[in-house]
Amino acid sequence: MTEKHTGDPPGPWYHGSNLVLDTLRPGSTVTQWRELAEAFSHKPPVLCIADNGRILHTGQEYGYLYEVEGPIGVGREVYQHPRTTMEQGLEYLTTLPLGLRRIGESPGWSASESQEVMDRIRADAAAHNRE
Repeated sequence: MTEKHTGDPPGPWYHGSNLVLDTLRPGSTVTQWRELAEAFSHKPPVLCIADNGRILHTGQEYGYLYEVEGPIGVGREVYQHPRTTMEQGLEYLTTLPLGLRRIGESPGWSASESQEVMDRIRADAAAHNRE
């Protein structure tokens, strides 16, 4: 099920969660895009990556950002998420328990802020569909 080993991509790997953790379970989602992990930490019902790379989400949970410890190899410790809705290379799943180091935390959106973001996502989608 895992991809053929393609090496150890340079740079850190991140995980976002609304839970305080020290170890990541097998099957957990990781990414090398810090801002994406931060967004995931808020458990958004809706997440959108705009054409310009801006991440919009409606998450309201308090979130924790973690850096995954140790060298990570695609096809060894992680593999491409088989059912991702994002472009390839953004979302991976872990194959074994991995240590975590907490590097940040932040509140999620309030209900009114979340609604404003959802309105922006809808407006951006409508504008994109008119193009």
